[in-house]
Amino acid sequence: MGRYTVSPMSHAATEGHFVASVSIRSGSGASSTDRVWRFTHQFPSSASALRYATTEGANWARRH
Repeated sequence: MGRYTVSPMSHAATEGHFVASVSIRSGSGASSTDRVWRFTHQFPSSASALRYATTEGANWARRH
């Protein structure tokens, strides 16, 4: 998304649920930054967690 690379992730949680996180990277080399958000909401599937992380990351990138 523009100058940002948005990487959504899904991780297994308890009782068959999944949690979402997203990494947003910018820059390159020694001047690069990487922000990672881990969300607490649990989702019924890995796909729904990934959709949420993608949406949240894209929304952040559009605002900045």
